Amino acid sequence: MAYSGMTASYHGLHLMNISTQECSLKRGPIPSRRFHGVSTSLWSSNGFQGKEELSANTFLLSSCRCSSTIDQLANLREKAREVVQLDFKEYLQSKAMSVNEALDRAVPLCYPEKIHEAMRYSLLAGGKRVRPVLCIAACELVGGTEELAMPTACAMEMIHTMSLIHDDLPCMDNDDFRRGKPTNHKVFGEGTAVLAGDALLSFAFEHIAVSTSKSVGSDRILRVVSELGRTIGSQGLVGGQVADISCEGNASVDLATLEWIHIHKTAVLLECSVVCGAIISGASENEIERIKRYARSVGLLFQVVDDILDVTKSSKELGKTAGKDLISDKATYPKLMGLEKAKQFAVELLGRAKEDLSCFDPMKAAPLLGLADYIAFRQN
Repeated sequence: MAYSGMTASYHGLHLMNISTQECSLKRGPIPSRRFHGVSTSLWSSNGFQGKEELSANTFLLSSCRCSSTIDQLANLREKAREVVQLDFKEYLQSKAMSVNEALDRAVPLCYPEKIHEAMRYSLLAGGKRVRPVLCIAACELVGGTEELAMPTACAMEMIHTMSLIHDDLPCMDNDDFRRGKPTNHKVFGEGTAVLAGDALLSFAFEHIAVSTSKSVGSDRILRVVSELGRTIGSQGLVGGQVADISCEGNASVDLATLEWIHIHKTAVLLECSVVCGAIISGASENEIERIKRYARSVGLLFQVVDDILDVTKSSKELGKTAGKDLISDKATYPKLMGLEKAKQFAVELLGRAKEDLSCFDPMKAAPLLGLADYIAFRQN
C-alpha cells in the first residue's frame, strides 16, 4: 500500500517525533510566527544541497532524538526514501489526473466559443495541480473523500489560473510564456484574456455552490465560499499583488514587507486550498487551525523556492521566462537574504510545515507531508 511506505519514511525523516497516542489537539490561540529569523541549526555548510543531502541532514537531526544508531537510521532512510519517491509520484499523478478530468467536464466548449476556448486554454494547460491536490489531501486527512472535495479543489485551480492569466498581462508582469506555452493574451488578445480570467473567477464560486455533494451542509459550503472570497480580495491575493507591484524598484523593502507580500500573494491560496478541504470534510476548529499553520509554512516555502528557481534555472527548465524578478528589480528572498540563506530558510520552513502535522494520523498525513517535500524540491 502506497501510504504505508510513505508513513514509514516520515517516522525517520521528520524533524520531530510522531506519536498520535501522546499528542492531542487542544483548543487555544496559536501564536503568529515571523519566518525571517532563519535558524542556523538547520543549515548545512554548503547550503540547500538537494533532496538526498537534505534528507540525510534532517535524518541526522532526527537520529539525535532517539536511541537508534546512525547506521540503522541511514539504512532505514535509504529504503524509505525510495518507497516515498515511487509512492508519492503515483499519488500526485493519480490526483492530478482526476483533477484534470473534472476540470475538463466543468468547463465545456460552448457558445460563445472564444471565451470558453480562452478559459480552457489556460485551465487545461497542464501544471502541477498543487492547490487542488492540497485541497483533496486535507479533506482526506480528516476523514473526507476525493469526490467530496473535488468541486472545491477545481475552484482553487480556476482561481489560480485566473491569477496567472492576469499576472501575465502587459500591465502586470508582461510575460510571453506560461507552462511552456504562449500566454493567454498572446493567443487570444488582451481583452479576451482579461475576460477569461474574470469568467474563471466567477465560475469558481458557482461551481462550489452547485456541484458540491448534497451531503455537505450548507453552513460548510457557505464557509468555504466566504473563505475563498476573503482569500482573493484586498486582504488576500489582490492585496499581495498590489503591494508587490508597488514595491518594484524600491530598495527600502525589508524582509518583513516581503513576507507580507508573499503570504498574501502566494501562500494565501495554498492555505485556502487546505483549509477549505478540511472544512468540506467537517474538520474541527482545532484541526483547521493546525492545518492552517502547515499551509502557511508550505505557502511561504513555495514562494521562497520560486524565487530561488528564478535565479538558478533557465527559461526552458521553468517553462516560463527566467530572471523576470531580476529584470523588474523586484524584492525577492535571494536578493534580500542572499541565495544560500534563502535556501537555508526553505529548509526551516519545510521543517515547520511537517511539525504542524505531527498530531495527525501519520498515514493520513503522508500525502500532505509528501506535498511539502515536493514543493521544497521541485525544479520548475
